[in-house]
Amino acid sequence: MEINIKNMVCPRCVSSVESIFRSEGIAVKEIILGRVVTEEELEPAQVGAVREALAEQGFEWLDDPKTRLVEEIRRSIIELVQSGELDGKDFTLSAYLARKLHRDYHSLSLLFSSIESTTIEQFFILQKIEKIKEWLVYNEDTLSEMAFRMGYSSVAHLSAQFKRITGFTPTEFRRQKGHLRRPIDGI
Repeated sequence: MEINIKNMVCPRCVSSVESIFRSEGIAVKEIILGRVVTEEELEPAQVGAVREALAEQGFEWLDDPKTRLVEEIRRSIIELVQSGELDGKDFTLSAYLARKLHRDYHSLSLLFSSIESTTIEQFFILQKIEKIKEWLVYNEDTLSEMAFRMGYSSVAHLSAQFKRITGFTPTEFRRQKGHLRRPIDGI
């Protein structure tokens, strides 16, 4: 049985979800970000228990195919940004998602906007800004290196977008003591 789960965004999420299934005595064949494949079909009581346990940990069992596709879009963008390697000159988000999800980008964009109340592009930008915040706090890379790795055309472009979204320049943000980072699944 294949189960799609919302808000699985990191290896700790995979461990947490795996623990939930294990505690319910459910054999898992495969578990990756956003998806669990069990050895057997679940009984209705197991489904209820797993749904409840997932919700308690901030996850959501996805039933609706449209919601599952939106979660695949979110997960694909998160994985892409977390890789920190968007420096390809020919990279476009629309081509990447269309190729990865085997769907027309326009239909993906319309679906995402209707369910998430934001655009794919805005979600992508917010994810990139959070990654840059992480680097500013924990990394010694220069702004130029960060801009290159996140696919910005220049440091000025990165800085302008960062300031528009956070209200701070990257340098001001780096100097702060109480860093205003958001969890990836909270974006």
